[in-house]
Amino acid sequence: MIVRTFLFLVFNFLALAVGGFFTGQGVVSSWYQELEKAPWTPPGWVFGAAWTTIMICYAFYMAYLWGAKENKSQILLLFALQWILNVAWNPVFFYYHNVLMALLIIVSLTVLMGFFFFYFLLDQKYKSLFVLPYFIWLLIATSLNAFILLRN
Repeated sequence: MIVRTFLFLVFNFLALAVGGFFTGQGVVSSWYQELEKAPWTPPGWVFGAAWTTIMICYAFYMAYLWGAKENKSQILLLFALQWILNVAWNPVFFYYHNVLMALLIIVSLTVLMGFFFFYFLLDQKYKSLFVLPYFIWLLIATSLNAFILLRN
């Protein structure tokens, strides 16, 4: 369990690092600063704290799920898809400024994390709470992305 958790932590934080690399100046960029943002947009520091917490919880969730399920290829495929979508959002939004494509990516990621939560809920029971912060945060982030698309 410890080794699995550690490996998922590494992969999760690697996703954040790769995504962050392609983010450039991100929230401090003039492009982002000039956007009309949702009134419920949290301060910048919240994003870092939220993603750190989310990735730690998600590593525990994946380690439990990996240990409990026989079909490892299904879990690996879903995890890889989550990883790709997570990494892809940053450059699409912050580097290419393609807000519509970013919204499609984040909606896909939100649906995928909802699938993780609900599909494995009966098997994982209370351990599914570890994936809930990710799902809830994505619901918020999706609304922020959608607001930017609609208002800019």
